Amino acid sequence: MDEVRIDKWLWAVRVFKTRTVASDACKKGRVLIDNVSVKPSRMIRAGDIVQVRKPPITFSFKVLDLSDKRMGAKLVPQFMENVTPPEQYEILELNKISGFVDRQRGTGRPTKKERRDLDQFADMFDFDEP
Repeated sequence: MDEVRIDKWLWAVRVFKTRTVASDACKKGRVLIDNVSVKPSRMIRAGDIVQVRKPPITFSFKVLDLSDKRMGAKLVPQFMENVTPPEQYEILELNKISGFVDRQRGTGRPTKKERRDLDQFADMFDFDEP
């Protein structure tokens, strides 16, 4: 196998849950090769760097081998290498930490878990001290 469609490969190496979702991501411009948005039918080869935008971060994968068949999670490292810069993971961590603070206006009351997180956060500060 010399070339494979990008949507099939992304589905096969478990970046996306379904091929339709992978295809839609390509159509929306969230999949890049050489910083150029690609169509789902774009053929890729071993050695290509594929960037996938899953807000808030952009994942980068190096194509090691090609497959158009879905595989088990244990086999994925043989077909791709994750070359995402550490800065992207820092953005993800910051988003997780501040997740309950970024509450959209009008989304209703906090859930029980969010309420506990807010209380825990507020307990870190002593508001009684002048």
